Amino acid sequence: MQTSVDLPENVLNLNSSTRVWSGVTVIHAQFTCAGRVMYEVPFEDESRIGLILEEVGAYRSEPRLNRDIPCRVHYKPRQVNFVPAGMTIWGYSGDIRYARDVRMCFNSATLREACHLEKVRNTGDVPLLRFSDDHIATMMKLLADVVDDPDPSVQLYGDALIAALAIRMFGRADLETKRTPRLSPMQLRNAVSFLEANLPLRVDLNTLASLAGLSPSYYNRAFKAATGLAPYQWQLQARIERAQALLLSANISLDDVAEATGFADAVHFGRTFRKLTGATPSAWRKARVS
Repeated sequence: MQTSVDLPENVLNLNSSTRVWSGVTVIHAQFTCAGRVMYEVPFEDESRIGLILEEVGAYRSEPRLNRDIPCRVHYKPRQVNFVPAGMTIWGYSGDIRYARDVRMCFNSATLREACHLEKVRNTGDVPLLRFSDDHIATMMKLLADVVDDPDPSVQLYGDALIAALAIRMFGRADLETKRTPRLSPMQLRNAVSFLEANLPLRVDLNTLASLAGLSPSYYNRAFKAATGLAPYQWQLQARIERAQALLLSANISLDDVAEATGFADAVHFGRTFRKLTGATPSAWRKARVS
């Protein structure tokens, strides 16, 4: 079901589709923007889980529980946000041109009871911002992919995904233990700054580890724990995101985009882009550039 709402400042267009599985409302939305955006996420009377699937802009989007206070949790690719009912959450970016996200809105107690999770330790009463969980992120993307699918079997498919996601979300053990490899906030900031400064060149693991004074094996695990991606995956994703920003300019050729983002040629670039985004560069651009 397509929906439309009054647009926040600098949001030029918002298209969204909605579907309900097992009492959970799933919303898949695309935003075309032109600058700073502060967007109040609706459904405050329900709990919400959100995931940004794509974003193109000068600044990363961030979740805020107070519109005037920046998020204190560091950015992670495929970051997931959970906000319980009764709390407002804002999406903010200092400069964004395009974003695509998926949200689930639901009654936490009802969902936990339906999945026989009413007595688990994780009751879902506190917000969790920018946490990494590849299982949850993957299942949310799968739901977003079928929101508009008319096939009758998709209803059962979505119900199963909702149940699995609820079990993962509310039944998951605390993954943060003392043995988990960690990067300090400063080590992570230094790594991200160094990687961004060297794009599109690839920085090897040994170089990153030596900058932090850690062994390569420990650093690889700590970086992935902090960002959700291994260093080489982070760099590849960053190159694709840079390519997406370039593709929003209709006048630049695919060969020039490939060269600017460190790919050997347009064929290699196109193959990698499609693998990470699910669309060819031409199709991705055509869907977003009028």
